[in-house]
Amino acid sequence: MAHIIVVGNEKGGSGKSTTSMHVATALARMGHRVGALDLDLRQRSFGRYLENRAAFARREGLDLPMPILGLLEPESPGGPDPLSQAVSTLESECDFILLDCPGSHTRLSQMAHTLADTLVTPMNDSFVDFDLLARLSPEGRILGPSIYAEMVWSARQLRGEAGAGPIDWLVLRNRLGTQAMHNKRKVGGALTALSRRIGFRVAPGFSERVIFRELFPRGLTLLDLKDIGTEQLNMSNIAARQELRDLIGELNLPGVSVSF
Repeated sequence: MAHIIVVGNEKGGSGKSTTSMHVATALARMGHRVGALDLDLRQRSFGRYLENRAAFARREGLDLPMPILGLLEPESPGGPDPLSQAVSTLESECDFILLDCPGSHTRLSQMAHTLADTLVTPMNDSFVDFDLLARLSPEGRILGPSIYAEMVWSARQLRGEAGAGPIDWLVLRNRLGTQAMHNKRKVGGALTALSRRIGFRVAPGFSERVIFRELFPRGLTLLDLKDIGTEQLNMSNIAARQELRDLIGELNLPGVSVSF
C-alpha cells in the first residue's frame, strides 16, 4: 500500500501547492516512486506546476525527477468514486501518493482527508489562519475547534470505524516573518496549546521568498537549481533548501532518509 500524504487547508494562499510540489519532487529525487493528484479541479495550481515541469524538461532536454500526475475522471451520479479510482491506479506503481486539496470545503477534499496517512496543513502565521483551526476569545483563550479541525476530527472517526490507522497531522507555520515577534509568540503559544487538545504536531514551513514565485512557470523547485546551471546559490536559496530539508525530516515518512 502506498503511503498517502494529504496537503489540506480550507483557506487559499497558505502555500499548499508550493508545499505539495516541493515534497513530491524531493521524494522523487531521493528515489521514491511518487504519485500526485490535484483535487482543485478549477484552479489546478499543483497540476499546472507539474505540467510546467514536464514541458520545461522536454524543451531543455533535461531528465528531472518527476512525480506521476494522476487523472481524476469526472464524477457521475451513481458512478464509481473518482478519487478512489485514481488512488487505486497510482497505488500499484507508487510508494507515496500526494493529494493537494483546494482552499475550500469540497466533497473531494473531505474524502481525501479520510485517506490520509500523513496530513500536512500549511498556514500563514496569523490569527486569521488560526481561526480555521480554533475559535479564540478576545483575550486569546481557546474556545473550541473550528471548521477545519472539526472536519479532520470527522475524518479520523471515519478512519477508525474503517479500521484504518491514525492520521499523523502536521501543521506548518508558513511565511514566518523576522519582524512582529510579539504576534509570532502569541500565534506559536496558541498553536502549542491547541496541538495538545486536538492532536497535531507543529513545525516551521517556508518563509516568504521571491524564489518560489519565480520557479512556478518552469515547474522547478529549489532542488533543481543546479540542474539548470545555477552553481552559486545565494543565502536566501540556501536557507530555503534547509527549510525543505527540515520539512522532509519533520514529516517522518516511512523509509525516507533525507539525502539532499
